[in-house]
Amino acid sequence: MANDNKLQNIIAHCKEYGFVFQSSEIYDGLSAVYDYGQLGAELKRNIRDYWWKSMTQMHDNIVGIDAAIFMHPTVWKASGHVDNFSDPMIDNKDSQKRYRVDHLIEAFAEKLDKEAGDALLQQMDQLLAANDFAGLKQLIETNKISCGISGTCNWTDVRQFNLMFSTEIGSVADEANVIYLRPETAQGIFVNFLNVQKSGRMKIPFGIAQTGKAFRNEIVARGFIFRMREFEQMEMQFFIKPGTQKEWYDYWKETRMKWHLSLGIAADKYRFHDHVKLAHYADAACDIEYDFPMGFKEVEGVHSRTDFDLKQHQQYSGKKLTYFDTDINQHYVPYVIETSIGLDRAVMMVLSEAFEEEDLSTEEKKDSRSVLRFPPMLAPIKLAVLPLTKKDGLPEIAKDLIASCKPYFKCFYEEKDTIGKRYRRMDAIGTPFCITIDHQTKDDNTVTIRYRDTMTQERIPLDSVRALVMDKIKMF
Repeated sequence: MANDNKLQNIIAHCKEYGFVFQSSEIYDGLSAVYDYGQLGAELKRNIRDYWWKSMTQMHDNIVGIDAAIFMHPTVWKASGHVDNFSDPMIDNKDSQKRYRVDHLIEAFAEKLDKEAGDALLQQMDQLLAANDFAGLKQLIETNKISCGISGTCNWTDVRQFNLMFSTEIGSVADEANVIYLRPETAQGIFVNFLNVQKSGRMKIPFGIAQTGKAFRNEIVARGFIFRMREFEQMEMQFFIKPGTQKEWYDYWKETRMKWHLSLGIAADKYRFHDHVKLAHYADAACDIEYDFPMGFKEVEGVHSRTDFDLKQHQQYSGKKLTYFDTDINQHYVPYVIETSIGLDRAVMMVLSEAFEEEDLSTEEKKDSRSVLRFPPMLAPIKLAVLPLTKKDGLPEIAKDLIASCKPYFKCFYEEKDTIGKRYRRMDAIGTPFCITIDHQTKDDNTVTIRYRDTMTQERIPLDSVRALVMDKIKMF
């Protein structure tokens, strides 16, 4: 069930506390492009690090690379992106507004009751699978789906629109120098398959992981950072023996869902969605969907890509991309299982799950707080150290504690305002632990630790703070 109020509250909270800003905001912004602020950058890095370590550190047979954004243009011809990387689009003749057909129909379906909405989406999926563009237009017209700007149903025919950004390389603008900003990070892995396999003496099955920017000229980009034109992916391509793809596909579906559940998110907030229309390279594909404020949407895909990519690059490059399997004394082109998660979508998922507005009112007084219940390992700031006053040596003790902790995790120091207001600010940015240095600290070397989620407090020894926090924030 969509919750537009929660989404708008999250967007406002992210701006107020330095998580996400509209790009080029002082120039009225750039549509579907966002900047990460000081806390958003930390949160994003923590999620990226957790994924990276779970792939490359916790698996003996997965390594990571960092391929360039610019690639030889033939890469995208071989991969099928030049000819096939497009979405069905439709324009409203009155407003000149362009829509992605599936987004237009999905937005309309959300306004219907569940049964009618599901039936409409099922019809859409069948028409998309058949590439029946005339049928899609008829479906839009039959249901009187109108443009949100003009309010009319005066539509053009449905047609394909390529999503890749192009630019020129070199000093002369010439058609021969046209290259593309990569629309995905996977191809950088495929073209480096033999480089990694041979230099790392990798034995199948093995995986290659990568994180990095990708670019898609989305026509209708919405949902805050859910769908952007410049975004970051975390992908892993797992190379396997042909014929074993079913068991590895099932393995990675289960493994990736375990990773999501390790974030402390309840299982009922996720679901698998099998693809009705498979991509041109896949023999099986599903999405891991999370229940965002706008409903269940894809956050990660698991795909069985067969040997399409390596065979295509072998054909277009003229270079052999085969693996010699010493166990069976045979050369073959490996099959691939892909896991691909949008890092920005993962950030939005974590924000959506963590954000809560609590009413703490009592009969005596009204009170409330906004809190981000991040898993401690992902929180941008792990520990806040707050001297009760600005004098009597308390700031010095606090700063000594900060100095002993900051080589190990991100800390924050603040001495302004009442302790209650400082607690509220730390709740709002998701800091899981606050330490208060008071006059008793000078007497017995103890401090008060406050826990964000329960707001409970207890006295602990000053010299145990670092170990306590490190135990709570460990990733594995």
